[in-house]
Parts: sequence; structure tokens; C-alpha cells
Amino acid sequence: EMNMKAVQIKKYSKKIETEVVEIPIPEIGDHEVLVKVKVAAVNHLEILNITGSVKLIQDYDMPLTIGNELTGVISEVGKLVSGFKKGDTVYTRLPLDKIGAFAEYVAVDAKAIWHLPKNLDFVTGAAAPLTGLTAYQGLHEELNAKAGQTVFIPGGSGSFGQMAVPIAKAMGLNVIVSGNPSAREQLLAAGATRYIDYTKENYWEILKGVDFVIDTLGAAEFDRELSIIKPGGRLLSLRTGPNKQFAKDHGFPKWKQLLFALAGAKFDKKAKKHGIEYRFIFVRSEGSQLQEISKIIEENNIIPAVDPTEFTLDQVNEALRLVASGHPKGKVVIKVSE
Repeated sequence: EMNMKAVQIKKYSKKIETEVVEIPIPEIGDHEVLVKVKVAAVNHLEILNITGSVKLIQDYDMPLTIGNELTGVISEVGKLVSGFKKGDTVYTRLPLDKIGAFAEYVAVDAKAIWHLPKNLDFVTGAAAPLTGLTAYQGLHEELNAKAGQTVFIPGGSGSFGQMAVPIAKAMGLNVIVSGNPSAREQLLAAGATRYIDYTKENYWEILKGVDFVIDTLGAAEFDRELSIIKPGGRLLSLRTGPNKQFAKDHGFPKWKQLLFALAGAKFDKKAKKHGIEYRFIFVRSEGSQLQEISKIIEENNIIPAVDPTEFTLDQVNEALRLVASGHPKGKVVIKVSE
């Protein structure tokens, strides 16, 4: 019985404190592969997982090995898996009900992984799946956007916009972004139709009648975002919070739907007044979508920004603190193995 290092919590806690433990290397099921983790990314989601802030969306048994996103090499393949072999380099956003990227090995359903894009290495690749899937699912599923429609991304100069712009462009959408002046050229080159420098102009004063807004900034921007969307349009938030529609889409039980309906009522009511639908996204794993995203990453040579600070598994609490309260220059990553 071989052991491995893994980063775990024993209970949900407001304190962002995890511990490195030795646990057995997981056994794989017939549909799973065993991945030797190379690099794991640290997201804001990890902090929500530790504090229990999203336990109504996804609750976990304890102790819990944390971590949602990784690159690695397949070291074992389940008997019913096709399309992957030992030695393949892969990247993934792990399935919601079976996370655990902050470990030396992870057992993962083959439907959740895809081959690492050719232009990315283990480090940059670890920063791609979660953001890529968020953009893909947001545009295709939550907004159901069609060619010729217009989507606006406020605060789109960060990692989300970098991924969302080329995906939206591939769908034939007009993409307007507001953000800092330094990202202007890059995002126009990636397919943005218009770029608003937020240091010079207020988007809510110059935009009107867009089909969709994808909010990366949170509740404080809600009213301004609503004001520029045409009736019948949609506002999708990555930050503001879940609502009744979200609970329905996820097939939650009635009591939970009620809870979420109450939590999101303020936002739903405001949106309805404008004839707009409010949506919230909590991104899931999906290998077939990663396959599509990989093509876009390779064709556009998208290389996600990664914070230069180096962390090992033993330094995971420092990495989490940087994400929680620091100002990372890109995605924070943990180098799990050489």
C-alpha cells in the first residue's frame, strides 16, 4: 500500500488553514484514470470550499482533500477507459463531487480530462481549465448566445476575459470589454470588437442595448450592468450569488430551491423590472468541452498569466493566503512534483 502527500481539511472553518497529511494513493474505478499531479492551481473557489461558503451547492465528507484544477501525467488507466493511455499529459477541472488536486495523485473520471494543449506547459496549463470552462459554459449554456449578438464583459482584462473573448469570437459574437489600458491591445487582437479603458470612460454612460453582460466584479456593479442590457437579455454573474433559477437548473430539492430563491430574490426582482433574466454559474468538469477549449487555446496561442511566486505542497497555506488577501499577478499555482 503506497502513500502520498495530500492537503486536507477536517471541517469547514473560517480560518484558512489546511494540513499536509499522508494518505493512501487512491484506487481507480473502471472509468477513471490515476493522474500523477504536476501542478495544481489555487483559485478563490478553494477558499469557498474551506470556509463552507458553497456547501449548499456542493457539500463534502470530511476529511476533504482540496483543490479543483490541475495538470499531470496519467500513470494508470481504468479498464473501460478509451482515448487515454499511460504517459499522456492532461489537464482538468475536477468533478465537483470528487475534488482533490492538492495531492501527489488523483483518481479522476476520464470524462473530466483532456490532453494538455500543445502550447501550454504544466504550469500555464494548470491555469486554463476552470476559467476556460466557465467562459464556455457561460456563453453556450447560461446565455445560449447566438452569432451576431453582443456580450459585454466589465472587468474583462483579467484571466477570465483572456479566455472568454476568443471563445465568444469563435461563436460569432460581438464582444465588448472594459478593463485596464495595459490589456487593450491583447484583447483587441484576441477578437474583442471594442475596448473601454475604465480609467477614462464609464461603460454605463456609453453602452446601451447589449444582449448579455458577464459580470466578473460582483454585486456592487449589478445596477449599472442591468442598465445597459436590452429587455429580453441576460445578466450572468460569476460572483454575485445563486438564485432560484440556479437551484432549478441543478435539480436541487424543493427546500434548497426555496433557500436559493430567497437568497437571490433581490437580484431576480431588479432584473425582472428591466425584463432581464439573472443567471449565476458554478462551473463543472467536462472533458468534451475542454477538447473544444483546447482548440481555441492552440489556435489563438492563449497563455494564461501565472503568478511568479513558487509554492510547493508544504507551502499551501501561504499560497491560499496570497489568493485570499494578496494581489497575485495571475493564477497562483503549486508545483506538486517535478
